[in-house]
Amino acid sequence: MSKYVCSICGYVYDPEVGDPDNGIAPGTKFEDLPDDWVCPVCGAEKDMFEPEE
Repeated sequence: MSKYVCSICGYVYDPEVGDPDNGIAPGTKFEDLPDDWVCPVCGAEKDMFEPEE
């Protein structure tokens, strides 16, 4: 599973960790996040994330 990086603040979404503070369970792929999910640090929308290289 790929990690994704917020192009605004640099937050890394790691699917192995998820985003438990916002109800996203560990093991949730980035592609499977709800459309209204936003960066927990800066509030950027999903389309501001890019795959980590």
